[in-house]
Amino acid sequence: MNVGDAAHHSGLPAKTIRYYEEIGLIAPARAANGYRDYSGDDIHRLAFLRRARNLGFSIDDCRQLMALYKDRSRASHDVREIAAAHVKAIEEKVRELQSMRSTLQTLIHACHGDERPDCPILDDMAGTALPGGKDASTSV
Repeated sequence: MNVGDAAHHSGLPAKTIRYYEEIGLIAPARAANGYRDYSGDDIHRLAFLRRARNLGFSIDDCRQLMALYKDRSRASHDVREIAAAHVKAIEEKVRELQSMRSTLQTLIHACHGDERPDCPILDDMAGTALPGGKDASTSV
């Protein structure tokens, strides 16, 4: 099947499929006319990649996971390690986002939101301290 059909069946845009081929994540056969010819297995691998990317795995992680998926003699602990490392990175990102939210909430609370030109939010972004001596930029 062609890239349009592969896109339809895998749920990925054709541009993404071409990119995955370019970086070596998939390697569809070529028809006599030179066009890509995606097999059922290619579609399955593309769906696998779509799900892995939707879970937030990096391209490098996807490459490793794909290799492990193809390797029937794999050890499941290798897959588990990749997933556990990803969860750890997600947890760190959540902490960073919570810190950003806290800082923004503090700044929003400090802002009068009226017609006056002074703005603690802009002052913080410019590196000046909040009223009361707190520097919101150090809390992130």
